[in-house]
This record gives sequence, structure tokens and C-alpha cells, in this order.
Amino acid sequence: MAGIKDVAAEAGLSVATVSRVLNRHPSVSDDARRRVTEAVARLGYRPNAVARSLRTDQTRTLGLVISDVMNPYFTELARSVEEEARALGYSVIIGNADERPDLQDHHVTTLLDRRIDGLLVSPTDGGSPGMLGAARAGTPMVFVDRWIPGVDVPVVRSDGRAAVRDLVAHLHALGHRRLAIIAGPAATTTGRERVDAFREALAAHGLELPDAYIGQGDFQAGSGRRVTEGFLDLAEPPEVVFAADNLMALGALDAVRARGLRVPDDIGLAAFDDIPWFVHTDPPVTAIAQPVRDLGRAAVRALVDRIEGRAGESVALPARLVVRRSCGEAAAVQEPSPSPVRRSTP
Repeated sequence: MAGIKDVAAEAGLSVATVSRVLNRHPSVSDDARRRVTEAVARLGYRPNAVARSLRTDQTRTLGLVISDVMNPYFTELARSVEEEARALGYSVIIGNADERPDLQDHHVTTLLDRRIDGLLVSPTDGGSPGMLGAARAGTPMVFVDRWIPGVDVPVVRSDGRAAVRDLVAHLHALGHRRLAIIAGPAATTTGRERVDAFREALAAHGLELPDAYIGQGDFQAGSGRRVTEGFLDLAEPPEVVFAADNLMALGALDAVRARGLRVPDDIGLAAFDDIPWFVHTDPPVTAIAQPVRDLGRAAVRALVDRIEGRAGESVALPARLVVRRSCGEAAAVQEPSPSPVRRSTP
């Protein structure tokens, strides 16, 4: 395997000059840069990343700790993060916390031991000790999707409040008044925020959210099924169930079908977090879509800013309502354009 001395001999330059070119030092001439680039290509030379990291104190590697790799939302987010990182010259190591704070800390510790340059985290709860310790120690870090209030870390997330208002206005216009929610974990910011947004949107139409219409889920399909079964057992079941994430929505759909009921004839269903599968269900599910790919790209750029000594900006991108046919909409209803859907109420 060719080494840096071989590249220097092939290019007719000193090892020091070749090293400066490979490390992108600004003091090298265009001619030297060209000769080294051509020599590298001819010899098939590959720099030793470990040795370079020891010299520069950088590994050009980012860590990404996501809450649940089985959730299609986080799968797409991870892909977007990897693509943007690669475009900026970084690699990504991914850890799946599986909604467990102890596993989150395990991944954070392991990634830091591998000398990553920065860390992207979607916190599983109010803050596991290892993750909070890393943030407070000054590790370049960005929270993505979820965040921890009071921790001075940039946050890249979607803002779903307007989309939830659009959803409730849409359901109200369809004549629905008894609306229930399958909530995410109260320990997560997204779990709390979506319930608050739903309650506020209902109040704008003079509707209440009774305790019986709030079911506590955990962002997993099983909890969606369990909560929906409880709703169906009520003396006055809701007319529409709003699941605060896609997996809980799929669980809710299972519960309805297990009773021999149909969506939307017997009960309507809507979801936060649109996924490609929703267009293939029967009926297609009305959902709130987050700009997942844009979130991933923005999170990587914010983290690289932190790594390179810049502030790193928090970003909130708007979610949007995608109307399909799971809440009693007419069969002819089409999905809206990428701009947020806003409908007036009667």
C-alpha cells in the first residue's frame, strides 16, 4: 500500500509539502496541489484517518443518537444526516437508544470514547446523566427533533402547532366534535408539545379535551393499540383519534380493525409524522408531515458550526397538514401542495 513518502516521490515534492496539501493548508501553490492530487490518484493512496486525527485532534466523525431506529421518521432523519455530513466531509456513527435513557448514555459514552468531533442527539427523556454531562462539559452538540429545556444547546426541530391547528380546523369543518389524542411520553418535549397544541386548537373552536380523551402512549405501536381499545370501550367513544406519532397511529388502526370496525366509517384517524406507508393503507391516513430531510441537513450544519467555533443556530421548520381520507373526507380529496393547508371554520 502506498504511503505519503511514495506520494512525495511520485509528485516530486517534499513530504512536508504533500502533508500540507492533504491537510488542506492554505499556503501551498496550485501547482503543488495539482501534482499531489494526480499522484494520489495514480498510486491509489488513502490517508490514515487515525494518524491524522492524532495530529489535528479531529476525526471528521459525527455521532448521532436517535430515539428509535425502527421508527420511519428517525430512519429518514438518519439518512438525511448521513448524506449532509458526507457532503461536508464527515462520517457518521449511529446509536439507537430504543427510547431508553440508559442505552442513550451508553451510546454517548461510546461515541465520545471514539473521539467524535460532535454529537447529534434526540433525547429520550428529560435528560440522562451521561448526555447532560457531555453537554455541560462543552462537547459540540445539537439536539434534533426533541430538546431539553434549560440546556444551552442549539435545537433543530419542526414546529407543528400551526399544522395541528389546521388539522383541528379540518376535522371541525367535517363536523367532528369529539376528538381524542394518543399522547407521547410526557417526559419528552414532543410528547408534551403535541398535547398542548391539540388542546389549544380545540379551545379555539370552543371544544374541550376531557381526560377520558387523552391516552398516554410511548411512541410505540403497542401503546397506540392499547389506548385506542380504551377509547372504543367508552360509553361515548371519540369520533376521531389523533395519534401523536406514526407508530401509535398504526397501532390504533390495528385496534379498530380487531373490533371489526372501519376507518373512517366507525371512527376517524389522524397522525402526527407522515410516512410513505400511509398512502397505501385503506383508507390513506390524514397526517401531519414534518420536513425530515431539511431537519437532518440543518442539524448537521448547526453541529459543524459548533465544531468550527461558530455559534450554531437553533432552527424551527414548519410542519404541514396532508389531507387524505381517514377522517371522512371525500374520496376526491387530493394531497395539498407543500405550503401549509389552512381552512376556515364554519
